[in-house]
Amino acid sequence: MTVILGIESSCDDTSAAILKDGVILSNIIASQKVHEAYGGVVPELASRAHQQNIIPVVSEAIKKAGITIQDIQAVAFTRGPGLLGSLLVGTSFAKGFAIANRLPMIEVNHLQAHILANFIKEPGVESHHPSFPFLTLLVSGGNSQLIVVRNYLDMEMVGQTIDDAAGEAFDKCAKVMGLPYPGGPIIDRLAQTGNPERFSFNKPQIPGLDYSFSGLKTSFLYFLRDELKQHPDFIQENLNDLCASLQKTVIDILMSKLKKAAKQTGIKQIAIGGGVSANSALQKAVREEAALAGWEVFIPRLGFSLDNAGMVATTGYYKYLAGQFISLDAAPYARTTLAG
Repeated sequence: MTVILGIESSCDDTSAAILKDGVILSNIIASQKVHEAYGGVVPELASRAHQQNIIPVVSEAIKKAGITIQDIQAVAFTRGPGLLGSLLVGTSFAKGFAIANRLPMIEVNHLQAHILANFIKEPGVESHHPSFPFLTLLVSGGNSQLIVVRNYLDMEMVGQTIDDAAGEAFDKCAKVMGLPYPGGPIIDRLAQTGNPERFSFNKPQIPGLDYSFSGLKTSFLYFLRDELKQHPDFIQENLNDLCASLQKTVIDILMSKLKKAAKQTGIKQIAIGGGVSANSALQKAVREEAALAGWEVFIPRLGFSLDNAGMVATTGYYKYLAGQFISLDAAPYARTTLAG
């Protein structure tokens, strides 16, 4: 029996999960509402909230899983990338827990965990996982990457954003329109009753498989500025169409490179991961292309596509089997360029 405690604290969600023999028994998440008033995550407030949440969340995960602390055989924790203050809370707790219970520690790359969320197993739920090699479009508030996954612990990034991420573009444009944080899910909802062909925005022509979203943000900002000069109520009167047109532009950019990467690699096993993978229009676009190109598509369910410790524990499980442990002097890191 292999029982692993997973801890996730890279941004503003404190999460703990228990995995037993590759199956998730509990996955507890404490979200932070305090950031809504500021239109984005405030790092200092996030780290303070993690300090308040970490012990209750871990306790609840152990209780819900129906195990005891003595059953746990290793602690897997998110080492990075993310907000350094938030990562410090999770890392420090993991070290203290490991020392107190004489357990080995497993570091987990947050991006790698998002990819391996496609391998999460739940009790009584039929598993549907990609086979190797597969191609992952990883899209979130902080990252937009294309990654070839050869096995659980062997990944190669073939494309990435050279500036802003897709999720950041959604949130920043939502803020310009006066929408609350986080703006991505709100844009998704409003876009469902809007006309995606109504407005056109900048689509950067970046060579290779890399992405860029800073130009789109600037294009959107200047467009609204010019329209508001003539029509002060322009945003309110065209909100749904603005959201639909913006969303279509972002998804067109993402899909163009995904299709190009699939063609170049010859891979037809396609997975998407990260918070933006929950976007309904992106999922629809991926599935429509799958029908045309003969792809087999894999998307984690909503609870596992957002930040959660279930994906950390799952990644930790494969590292445990490979004997990949880390010493107690490991420090968290805010940035990284690779998923694996």
